[in-house]
Amino acid sequence: MHEQIAGRMDEPIDERIGERIQQALAAGRSLYLYAYASHETEAELCAMELRALFGGWTEWKTESLLLSRRRIDPDRSPFLNLRLDIAACGDSAEKIAELAGSRRWVESGETFKVTYIKAGDPFDYAEQRSFERLVGSRIQGKADMKHPDVTLGLTAVNGTWVLGVWHASKRAWHAHIHKPQNYSTGLSAAVARALVNIAAPETEGLRLLDPCCGMGNVLIEALSMGLDIRGRDINPLAIRGARTNLKHYGFPETLVTLGDMNDLEGHYDAAVLDMPYNLCSVLPEEEQQRMLTSLRRLAPRAVIVTTEEDVRVRVQEAGYRIADECQVRKGSFVRQVWLCEALQ
Repeated sequence: MHEQIAGRMDEPIDERIGERIQQALAAGRSLYLYAYASHETEAELCAMELRALFGGWTEWKTESLLLSRRRIDPDRSPFLNLRLDIAACGDSAEKIAELAGSRRWVESGETFKVTYIKAGDPFDYAEQRSFERLVGSRIQGKADMKHPDVTLGLTAVNGTWVLGVWHASKRAWHAHIHKPQNYSTGLSAAVARALVNIAAPETEGLRLLDPCCGMGNVLIEALSMGLDIRGRDINPLAIRGARTNLKHYGFPETLVTLGDMNDLEGHYDAAVLDMPYNLCSVLPEEEQQRMLTSLRRLAPRAVIVTTEEDVRVRVQEAGYRIADECQVRKGSFVRQVWLCEALQ
């Protein structure tokens, strides 16, 4: 897992970021600009996910843009809108236009368009379109504003203009919003996807666990990202619903099993535990502690979701430290989200 930097990504890291972009490009190092957005009820979760995904790889950040050395498919996050693979930078739009004409952006027969990335800057609509036309007029190839083969993104980062290939999020995970089976209080597809990213910012070779999987919301998001994950639940109705949902999206129903999480054996790299909510019945403190102790035995890293603040003490007693946290609100319903790491 790469370095986590909690609470340090709400301010620009380097005001002279233009020089760093120029130096990186001159040295052949890759830099990526990401645009992101979230609803105010999920703003804390968005920030927490960005810290997990980018952490020590972050060069610069504003309320809507993030510059990083790390390459991530924007479809992975529910909050990322696009990734720009920066290929050229300059001190003005005119300089970018000059650079745009000095290299090949599209192959023979391919079409292109240039799109300005809106980033809360002072340029109005007409100015943004004029920048697009200025740069586009210098590119060799045929322009197609509706269905281009290649989209180029243009914007200014702290006064430095950048141009590169634009990769928009396709939002494929939106297909998971309307599942055949779900709880009214179940995790949304967006929240479940963010929790998976926080639990497993690196995906290669990891084995994940959702020991109270409910209808399988976390499982479906993890599986759609190519992660190896298993689910379990003590409720037969939940298992039936999870298997229906897994089958609906083309995933094996055998990935979920019926049973008590406390009986599980084995080792997992990370887990997501959405603790049972005390809406219909009260889960005794002793049972909460047993669950958390079992979780610590199974996985050294976990994202724990709860509606009860006092569970924090039992998390620590189970042998975890809370490395990062946030709240997610849905009306008066508030979830606590904790990234937990095993104490040494």
